[in-house]
Amino acid sequence: MNAMAPTRPTELQVCRVRLTASPAAAGEARGQVRAAIRAWDIPVDPDIAVLLTSELVTNAIRYEKGDTVKLFVTCSCGHLRVYVHDTSRVAPIPLDAPADAEAGRGLMLVTSLSTDWGHYRTPGGKAVYFTLAFQADLEGNGCGPHGDRRGARS
Repeated sequence: MNAMAPTRPTELQVCRVRLTASPAAAGEARGQVRAAIRAWDIPVDPDIAVLLTSELVTNAIRYEKGDTVKLFVTCSCGHLRVYVHDTSRVAPIPLDAPADAEAGRGLMLVTSLSTDWGHYRTPGGKAVYFTLAFQADLEGNGCGPHGDRRGARS
């Protein structure tokens, strides 16, 4: 008898959420990302995903002049990607913060723990994102036939 491993959906999975630009936004975003990882059965470390999400959302609300930021979570072609959109046009720059600094190390974490990260301008400001590749020891069916559809741009 041949046993078949369960397959993951081959279609692009997307979650879009508006977050109030307040200190509670990071917690709500962490919950959304953790729920997507669980619901979509994504083989990534959820603790890393929520940590990096928290860093991006915290940066967005720190500089956001409006009332909301947007969170997009996508999954396709063997990758989880999390985007945070805000109205600022200022590009994020990783700082070389001293070890005892109280702030300034968030993008260094994103750089070191993600597979990829970046930013791009949007009509309303910018989006900052990170990507986590599926972990081989947890992976079942990685990439569907539709390829990597980059981004849930708004």
